[in-house]
Amino acid sequence: MSISLKIRVVPGLYAVSRLDATAVIPEWLQGSGFKAAVHSDDELTVVCLEERVPCEIKKDKGWACLRTIGPFPFEAAGIVKSVIDPLSDNGIGVFVLCTFDGEHILVPSDQVEPALQHLKAAGHVISAN
Repeated sequence: MSISLKIRVVPGLYAVSRLDATAVIPEWLQGSGFKAAVHSDDELTVVCLEERVPCEIKKDKGWACLRTIGPFPFEAAGIVKSVIDPLSDNGIGVFVLCTFDGEHILVPSDQVEPALQHLKAAGHVISAN
């Protein structure tokens, strides 16, 4: 592999929630930790610490968050692929959100250690910060 990235584990357990496309960004999204809201034509997807998500909201819980340490040039090719391939090649499902300065890769929390081992084997460096 020609791309070696620094990757860190973001503290906490995360949930990916689905709200109606007409929903506004909810107040419960506010607070510390990684969070994201993505509107599309047919839904509002919200990612945040799972303890913030109300019981009645449709969600998938139990995700751990890995973050690449950037920034990377927008025209750089292969950044996301270099992280996804070692995970998907080893049967680990992912949910990816890209930000201006890096990528957030959610993996099932019970797969964090194998995910980190596969990323190390692919030449990535796991950082404490």
